[in-house]
Amino acid sequence: MDNVKDDRYFLEKITSDLKFVIDHTQGMTQEEMTENDLLIDSVMFRIVQVAENGAKLSDTFRTAHPDIPWAAIRGMRNRIVHNYGVVSMTIVYDTVISHIPKMYAMLKATMEEG
Repeated sequence: MDNVKDDRYFLEKITSDLKFVIDHTQGMTQEEMTENDLLIDSVMFRIVQVAENGAKLSDTFRTAHPDIPWAAIRGMRNRIVHNYGVVSMTIVYDTVISHIPKMYAMLKATMEEG
């Protein structure tokens, strides 16, 4: 079994987490999402995981893909981890509906390139 943890490995983990969020929130209103505590916990956990695994990507990869908002991802992680309980659901919802699908598409295209 190959346990190499390279950029490809971390990209697969990130895209898997992003896809989970997309699949479980697609078509939901902010109210529907906010009323589901288990979903909110899962989504926030996945966002944190995306940031953690994004930080493990090589500097070379991140520098080669400046279109991916690395600092914003880390910032969202920090809001969730350090301000849990006072995280704006409006910001989380906007991230889930607007930004996560875009990031997923960018990363999938990057993975297909090579």
